[in-house]
Amino acid sequence: MLVASQAWADDAPPARIRGTIKSVAADTLTVETNGGTVLDVALDGKTSVHAITLGTVEEIQPGRYIGVTAVPQGDGTLKALEVHVFPPDMAGTGDGHRPWDLAPDSSMTNGLVGELATSNGRMITVKYKDGQQQVAIPDGMPVVNIEPGDRSLLTPGTHVMIFAQKNADGTLVARFISAGKNGVKPPM
Repeated sequence: MLVASQAWADDAPPARIRGTIKSVAADTLTVETNGGTVLDVALDGKTSVHAITLGTVEEIQPGRYIGVTAVPQGDGTLKALEVHVFPPDMAGTGDGHRPWDLAPDSSMTNGLVGELATSNGRMITVKYKDGQQQVAIPDGMPVVNIEPGDRSLLTPGTHVMIFAQKNADGTLVARFISAGKNGVKPPM
């Protein structure tokens, strides 16, 4: 999500794994992906865990740092599929605009909320280092908060979004885990 631009041990892009934890054994999670594949993902000292909690559209305010998954609209703006609100200490994480794999033609834009218009629906400007995007926020769209977390969140039944490093031997090592808290399913 969101932290796709973190430094990785090698130059390979991270694998994005969305699913539900089936089991936890020592330093390995067994995850059933949303597509039904079962994967083992190792944890190590570099694995970072964050909690995903429900948020509200009112939290999308000027000056807040957010990530938004969106699809293009005919007028050149984007339509949000989900928004995740970062805590202040994570501002700058994954800054920019890039392709994303949540839906066909989707993108991820991480940046500061700039202009906010609420006259005919909700339209925001998301500003990042090299540009900005205009994003429509539809009613009912999922909004979540990223909060500090730890490995105690990693239990069977927990919904997760994992950025994992794929090693040359095919094994996966989690670098960043967004774990749904209290049954929340990370929408990113």
